[in-house]
Amino acid sequence: MESPERIAYALRETQILLEPEELISTTKPTTLHYYVLTEPVYLEVFKNEGPETRIRQGMISLEKPKLMTPGYLLDMQGFSAEAREALKMTARMHPDLAGILYKMRYRREDATERTVPYKIMETFRRLENKIIDENEGFTVVIKGVDELWDVSLMKYIQLLILKSAYTSQLPYYESRGYLRINELGLPVVTRNLEGLPIIAQNEIEEMFARVKDGGLDPSVLKRELDSWGVFHLYEDRFFDLFRKG
Repeated sequence: MESPERIAYALRETQILLEPEELISTTKPTTLHYYVLTEPVYLEVFKNEGPETRIRQGMISLEKPKLMTPGYLLDMQGFSAEAREALKMTARMHPDLAGILYKMRYRREDATERTVPYKIMETFRRLENKIIDENEGFTVVIKGVDELWDVSLMKYIQLLILKSAYTSQLPYYESRGYLRINELGLPVVTRNLEGLPIIAQNEIEEMFARVKDGGLDPSVLKRELDSWGVFHLYEDRFFDLFRKG
């Protein structure tokens, strides 16, 4: 485990050399292609060697963002007892508070790595031309610190999520009546007469249709109903899916 000081240094040294104009999609999954450029750590010792740049390359898959409430989070696994109690407190105090869940698939070990005999900015210029020529889509190029290169990557992901949330997702949900801004300036979900968030109602309807068509496992629908605490409202309809007509 690197020291907090070293991690802070890696964050400060992070530079975004190229980033996509697009944001995380609100309506479908997003795949981010990344390149992280670093100077090999051994050049700090062997200063007469080089120039060399290490290139790490890979992809991060982000699921479609999900609008949710604190109560929805309570059904998710992996939280400590203390974190779950904090969620319960938030759910009691602000049951309508809107949040956006971003799930992503990333493994450090999946990145490919190679070293080229150029300085970082020369490597970037060559890489930028390749990205343009090959019309690579949602792509970011980052300059980072060699042994902590994924710290730089995660810094960018956080910035991308924040920018996407405030510029894309929140305006999208508000324009469709899924949330509103309350008197405190906080985003809160809008609910139907049964108390279910309207976006959840719409997503549940879509999931019922997909289960009926065979495109979704019923267990996924069941988990969604349980997460919102509304299985009792849909129980008969859910079991009708298994009755032969």
